[in-house]
Amino acid sequence: MSTDYQQAREALGVRLRELRLSCPDGRLTGTALARKLGWPNSKVSKLELGKQTATPEDLEQWAAACGRPASYDELRARLAGFESHIRSWRRQLTSGHKAVQDAVTVEHERTRVLTMWENCLIPGMVQIPEYARHVFTRHADLMQSPRDTEDAVRARIQRQEGLYQPGRMYRIMMWEGALRSLVCPPSVLAAQLHHLAGVIGLDTVELGIIPFDASLKIWPGNSFWVYDERLVVVEDWHAELWLDDADSVALYLRTWNTLRESAVYGADAHNVISAARRALNLR
Repeated sequence: MSTDYQQAREALGVRLRELRLSCPDGRLTGTALARKLGWPNSKVSKLELGKQTATPEDLEQWAAACGRPASYDELRARLAGFESHIRSWRRQLTSGHKAVQDAVTVEHERTRVLTMWENCLIPGMVQIPEYARHVFTRHADLMQSPRDTEDAVRARIQRQEGLYQPGRMYRIMMWEGALRSLVCPPSVLAAQLHHLAGVIGLDTVELGIIPFDASLKIWPGNSFWVYDERLVVVEDWHAELWLDDADSVALYLRTWNTLRESAVYGADAHNVISAARRALNLR
């Protein structure tokens, strides 16, 4: 759980306590409030200390029990503000990229179906070391973060062992622009595209590519990853958003499925990769 998220949850707890202590009919003890709501005492304590995330129903009942039903809208707005878990790059990269990779690996290890959309880079799960090295270096330069490039590369490549483990599925889809972005020397990109083509056919991988000339039902937006049906990670320049509410997960899966209608697979995907490699004009 991110520091940003926990701080927001604790702030909501402080506000709940304020409402309990300022009831129009006199302050309520935690025990009295729990009895009024039919909750265990521990639930009141955990919500006020930020050790449990309130549901919208919890907030509505709390506001009513404290004699301030109009406060529900404010409480609900606070909750909505941290249903998106904001993990700022500044905080994540305090000690470099390896720590970020390790956090992602934890999610990968507990995931059976990973659904990915990439609009500008080859996805990390199918990157070669030299390509990953250039990606990490450029990002560290932009973020002015410590360089632990080799440790980060090793962590990313080790995670790719999941591609060869039965019982897992990697649904990888990308925009053709990801095949042509020169974030590394042309020779490295050529090797990366050769490796990418070799992934097609693995029984744990569905690799789709949306060609530039495909008819689109939705525009290619930010990159995102859906872990089973429990978590979405969306990447932006300032932060990653870790979303675990059901509505957000459903939205991103719907977005992915809409994009998929424009993707090509198998031999057709191989042809798009080969065309991108030929366009490098390597001698």
